[in-house]
Amino acid sequence: MAINLITEACVNGARKRHACDLVGLSLRTFQRWQKEVDKGDQRKKAAKTPANKLSKEEREDIIRVCNQKEFRNLPPKQIVPILADQGIYIASESSFYRVLRETGQLTHRGKSTAPKKPPVRPAPRVATGANQVWSWDITYLQTTVAGRYFYLYLFMDIYSRKIVGWEVHEIESSELAADVLRKTRFSEKIHPNQTLILHSDNGSPMKGATMLATMQKLGVIPSFSRPAVSNDNPYSEALFKTLKYTPVFPTNPFENIDKARDWVKTFTCWYNTEHRHSALKYVTPEQKHTGQDIELLKQREEVYEEAKRKRPDRWSSNTRDWSHEPTVYLNPMKDANLSDCKKKNIL
Repeated sequence: MAINLITEACVNGARKRHACDLVGLSLRTFQRWQKEVDKGDQRKKAAKTPANKLSKEEREDIIRVCNQKEFRNLPPKQIVPILADQGIYIASESSFYRVLRETGQLTHRGKSTAPKKPPVRPAPRVATGANQVWSWDITYLQTTVAGRYFYLYLFMDIYSRKIVGWEVHEIESSELAADVLRKTRFSEKIHPNQTLILHSDNGSPMKGATMLATMQKLGVIPSFSRPAVSNDNPYSEALFKTLKYTPVFPTNPFENIDKARDWVKTFTCWYNTEHRHSALKYVTPEQKHTGQDIELLKQREEVYEEAKRKRPDRWSSNTRDWSHEPTVYLNPMKDANLSDCKKKNIL
């Protein structure tokens, strides 16, 4: 009908472009329709399904895997790396999240809301390997007696996030902290001439005479949080949050110190050997500490490259970054420049 109306107008002396404008068509559309007059309007029949869309079988495979006993309590950001370690690639992490969201299986089940992402700021303290920079702190463990707590002394390696030493005591003291440091240094086989920095906040056990004397005797370099900076010991604080917000953390207070020690022992084993840390490209702290992560991340990269080779239409750019992170920074400084810190070799 549009073609007939425009043609009739042109026969009576109207300009073709003006006639098209009155009907609401562009001149090129009218010319194309004249060539394909027998086919009619094809606009509604155009294919709208993306060529790289997940098939029904692939979507069912994602749901089946996520509901397996091994993965049902893990988010996609944990599941995808585990599958990659097994040489399996089903879909991207975002596809996992999208399918779970569409099927109503993506809801928050933790004990806290998702924290805001902290600003990225340069840091002067640098760790390029295990047992170079440690962080330690003390946290309270609630007991059945009101006002009474057990104290967890915990040492961790900031490079690998591994818990290298811990003990639970009934009191908080510099002497006990020094004893834990001696045992931890021995268990990690720190060489007498090896440089080790130990970072902490400014609490009294951290700056106690016994602790400082022990550090000096062992050749450990002390490092403390800056004044009036409450979040200057981020690695230990983050680890304590992981400890207290993990789903298996007891909802009831600890009845005695033995039960508290047993639970921390179980948590430490899980955290070091099973927990895939998001800041470590989802390898375990033990794998990072021993250097196994290099080969694992390389294997994941090969799995993703193979998946991209099979279905290149599902990648608009490079595959996921599984590269090994060789450097970890501590103590962000607002007024520091990262390149300046590297040049000055600030410790």
